[in-house]
Amino acid sequence: MTGDTSGPTQRRGRRIAMTVAERDAFLAEERTCRVATTSTAGPHVTPLWFHWDGHALWLTSLFGSQRWLDLERDPRVAVIVDTGHDYDQLRGVELRGTARPVGERPRTGLADPELVDVEREFSRKYTGQPAMRHDGRHAWLQVVPSRVTSWDFRKLGRP
Repeated sequence: MTGDTSGPTQRRGRRIAMTVAERDAFLAEERTCRVATTSTAGPHVTPLWFHWDGHALWLTSLFGSQRWLDLERDPRVAVIVDTGHDYDQLRGVELRGTARPVGERPRTGLADPELVDVEREFSRKYTGQPAMRHDGRHAWLQVVPSRVTSWDFRKLGRP
């Protein structure tokens, strides 16, 4: 991981790679990721909201959805968060790892120390409220990346 000591080094594009601080700020700012799983019919990609805690990506997913079923069969996942319209403004992060369910499934809000900070920060990011509402249909997935690749094409114009 570029700028990180906890994984493989990004081989290509070191010049445009984000630092750890840039990556963390980017993931805190962006709101939508695309999650790729492998279904029996092949790749399956869906958008989700997420929370990055500096170590892991947290996804709230409909329990029993195609994505959930895919991950029960094969927990490997790739996630992309990107932005930019013009070529010289493209930025993004790809995270690859294994998804693991955390907490009750589906989530109704039973006390869970592992989810306290995640749910507070997720709710603040998406609703502006300190407490998360539970609909009894979603559950949490945690992805601790084994590989992170980043790019910031805005750096191409820098000396």
